[in-house]
This record gives sequence, structure tokens and C-alpha cells, in this order.
Amino acid sequence: MSALKVLCVESEGAADFADKIACAASEYFSLSGGAEVELSFVSAEEIRMINKTERGADNATDVLSFPLLNLKYGEYKPFTKKNYPLDINPESGNVLLGSIVICNEVAAMQAEEYGHGVERERGFLFLHGLLHVLGFDHIDDGDRAVMRKAEEEILAVVGLRRGEEKC
Repeated sequence: MSALKVLCVESEGAADFADKIACAASEYFSLSGGAEVELSFVSAEEIRMINKTERGADNATDVLSFPLLNLKYGEYKPFTKKNYPLDINPESGNVLLGSIVICNEVAAMQAEEYGHGVERERGFLFLHGLLHVLGFDHIDDGDRAVMRKAEEEILAVVGLRRGEEKC
């Protein structure tokens, strides 16, 4: 059973691929307890407005992540009420990790640009956002390499290697 659940907002079929990726990430990082992340898919205009409001950048982007916890990648305590008493979703009892917002229009354009399918791109963007929620960043080359390695290895587990789409 995966320690990580996905609350998918307003997108049919997205929950399946996101759950598979979340399960693979949960195993990859040996996460335990119960945690959840919110996933939303929005239009280019909606993500542009969110990006402008939250980051001061007046443009559409592919993915935005909003971590609720200050996690450091690779250093995860079990996601329990004991360890995160103020971060529990009262409905599920799981620790709330944050939110991820993906723009379907930008994902489709990038998939075409990179020569792979939209599902691979959406899977990559979800995982990229999830890693940010889990404390990863790519500000410097070393951090970028660590994050990219985790992305490629987790996507491989669910059949979303570059040029491969089986999720």
C-alpha cells in the first residue's frame, strides 16, 4: 500500500496515472504513514493568473507546486499525526503535503515539442511537482542532477521512459 495518495481535482482519467506515479515515488523514497497531495489541471489562462499572483510572473507555465511542509529531500519522517500534528487532513487523517497545478495546454505543446505523448508529459510534470513538494529543487547543477535522476528512475517504473508510454 502506498504512503502517498493523490486528490485529483477536475480531470477525468488523471487520477489513475497520478496514483501510479505517486505509488512508485512512495516506494522509491520508502515513504511511510499516510500523506496526500492535491492535483489540479487548469487552462493556460488560469495557470497564468496563478503564476502572476503567486510568483509575479505574468505568463503561462507548465506546472506549479505549492508545498505545505518544509521537507528536505531524502529525509522523510513517517507521515503520521505524531510527526506532523498540525498538517493533518481531518477528513482522511493523512498528512497534507501540498498542491500541484498542471496546465494541459502547455503540457500538450511541450509533448509535441519533445516528441512524446501528452500522457508522458503530464506524468513528468506531475512527478516534477511532486518532487518539489517533497523538498527537491533544481537551483544548482548538483540538485538538478539529483532531481532528474529521481524523475527518470520513477518514470521508468511506471513505463514512462522517454519514447515509451505504458502508464
